[in-house]
Amino acid sequence: MNSNRYHPSIAEQIKPMERQKNIALIAHDHRKLDLIDWASYNKDVLSKHHLYGTGTTGKLIADKLDLPVKRFKSGPLGGDLQIGSAIIEHKIDMMIFFWDPLQAQPHDVDVKALLRIGVVYNIPFASNRSSADFLISSPMMDTEYERFLVDYSKRFKPVTDG
Repeated sequence: MNSNRYHPSIAEQIKPMERQKNIALIAHDHRKLDLIDWASYNKDVLSKHHLYGTGTTGKLIADKLDLPVKRFKSGPLGGDLQIGSAIIEHKIDMMIFFWDPLQAQPHDVDVKALLRIGVVYNIPFASNRSSADFLISSPMMDTEYERFLVDYSKRFKPVTDG
């Protein structure tokens, strides 16, 4: 791992990502079959990593691939928030989230928060099959990786009385 590839003013903190990744797999109802098909096609690669999923999606993938998947609650019941929390705690390294762009979700606010947390914590994530293919076929999937984190708190100015 090369720690010198980021300018110090950009990379406030480096978080190592191990060879064996922690991958969150999530899909909205109308995208579940697509994610399951994608995961089946990529079973050999996925079997080398730790898999996480929201409620139903996690169960469907575990059953179809016969691989262990640590399951969180269903998305509308807080599963998206649980995965977001796991990202914040550096327990999730990357996310494959096949979300439905044409169907309003009862937990749209949670979905938006999860996507925002993915960006803030600089994890790689894919929202469709093409980007998931590029992500999982990257040579970095089988290597350690140094993920840098920007300190967004420096953007906040303290509120002053006066």
